[in-house]
Amino acid sequence: MAEKKRVMIVDDERDLVETLTYRLEASGYTVLTAHDGEEGLEKAREEKPDLILLDVMMPKMDGYHVCRLLKFDEELKDIPIIMLTARGQEQDKKTGTDSGANDYVTKPFESTDLLKKIKEYLG
Repeated sequence: MAEKKRVMIVDDERDLVETLTYRLEASGYTVLTAHDGEEGLEKAREEKPDLILLDVMMPKMDGYHVCRLLKFDEELKDIPIIMLTARGQEQDKKTGTDSGANDYVTKPFESTDLLKKIKEYLG
């Protein structure tokens, strides 16, 4: 049997993390979670997930910074990162793209759309 793909959620909104974890596990993914930017960065380095869902506005380190650090890391730069954020302005999206994010999803979002995007990246 193929190994389950691992998706890491980095977000300080615990309800959202729980809901997403439930949806992703129900779709056959293994889920890793972190609740602030620093923890997310550490866990990504330890666990090397297959994809990261990354919030922008978080304690300790914002998502743009985490994204940049991951994309500059030789071992981690190929992990797809989908920014999940309430910040939907064009400038925010541009900052996300400039940070190296592969995709940008604005909250609130449709979980079926998000799952479809995740599937596209993970094949």
